[in-house]
Amino acid sequence: MLDFEQKPDLNITPLVDVMLVLLAIMMVTAPVIEYEESINLPQGSKSTKLAITKKIDIVMVKDDEVTLNREKIALKNFPDSFVLFAKDKKRDTPIHIRADKNLKYDSVMQVLKTVKQIGFLKVSLITDE
Repeated sequence: MLDFEQKPDLNITPLVDVMLVLLAIMMVTAPVIEYEESINLPQGSKSTKLAITKKIDIVMVKDDEVTLNREKIALKNFPDSFVLFAKDKKRDTPIHIRADKNLKYDSVMQVLKTVKQIGFLKVSLITDE
């Protein structure tokens, strides 16, 4: 005879098993799926070519060491070395300064001041995102 006061028990074990299998399948196949959408890019002018400009890279690290186009210089010697380095360079050459985030602000400003005093106008401070 039926007992209406008895509460039914739910068996969700098969549902959990199926969901775990589907999750495993998705985890295996998701990295393999590549999505590519074709886009129509505008056509550029074929008559002018982009001129390749040389740039000057200045990299500053924690140990008061400055790298000027892959040449290591002490920070205290940077102004004199940069004057000698820049004597035959055009003043519109772009300069990229990369500095370690743990450096003192004063050190970076010293290098920037030296570069500006010599007459370079295209100076960029490069950061990482």
